[in-house]
Amino acid sequence: MRKQLPGGIELRELASEEEYEAVVDLERETWGVGFEDTVPTTILMISQKMSGVLAGAFDGDGRMLGFIYGLSGFRYGKRAHWSHMLAVTREARGLGLGRELKVFQREILLPLGVETVYWTYDPLVARNANLNLNRLGALPAEYVVNMYGEDTGSVLHSGLGTDRFVVAWPILSSRVDWLMTAGSSAQPTRAAAPFPVDESLPETTWVEVPPNIGRILRSSPEDAAAWRRRTRAQFQEHLEAGYEVTGFSWREDPEPDAGEGAGAPSGPDAGEGAGAPSGADAGEGAGAPSGADAGEGAGAPSGADADEGADKASVQNRRYYYRLEKLDGTETR
Repeated sequence: MRKQLPGGIELRELASEEEYEAVVDLERETWGVGFEDTVPTTILMISQKMSGVLAGAFDGDGRMLGFIYGLSGFRYGKRAHWSHMLAVTREARGLGLGRELKVFQREILLPLGVETVYWTYDPLVARNANLNLNRLGALPAEYVVNMYGEDTGSVLHSGLGTDRFVVAWPILSSRVDWLMTAGSSAQPTRAAAPFPVDESLPETTWVEVPPNIGRILRSSPEDAAAWRRRTRAQFQEHLEAGYEVTGFSWREDPEPDAGEGAGAPSGPDAGEGAGAPSGADAGEGAGAPSGADAGEGAGAPSGADADEGADKASVQNRRYYYRLEKLDGTETR
């Protein structure tokens, strides 16, 4: 399958040893040469033969700008796909290729009878939350502590461990179909919040995450670790109590608190049992190089440009929240 994008970029399924090797090179460029979970060319090839997806984005000269890779199988008795890795070269970030590769992945999987696509991302990475929940229509289904271990050898995972949301993307749903086909009007960006953050709503709680966790990790690892401890405790507590993550939004905060306790959400979710970090800043990738995202698969995909078109300063002057609701019929597990 092939698909042409504006600017002469082509999306296509990979088919040659040279292209498989280009994927491995981009894995190392993105996650670092010490990354222990690099997928080798032979596994890439075999996965593809068993209904896996391995596709790339190429410029007019045939140079790979990004790739997406995943495995197909069964989960809960239904056809499913695990989207393991997504990465975009540094120079191609900001072109929207992260989302375009996900859309292309869906187009490949629909004829195969796949109903749900799963992947992981770090809940602390606000821009990935915006991409996954608001622009793609996926929702977190599970919170896993250190899903890939404390240290994978990747520069993207140093200092925070690998806590992850497992998200479920129901690619046959009407909402996802609308987000994929209705054009830019159906794609919430950071220019406007998708819904208000309202602590007065019944059966609803909110968990705050920083706008740039990578910047916090570089400037103050202790504060970054405090963000992890606090949000881990909150998500575990609320999910165990029967709440479900149903959205991600933000509100303007023209004078963000830079002192002790910054980043602690106001209202009913003030960080029970975990100290709030000092410093209100945070964001792109857990310790990732500038511009990299943290999220899909064993590492952090780059190029998921949820900030595209948004003013950088205004993004930093916002407070970001997950919405968790206790839905009808939901019981405490």
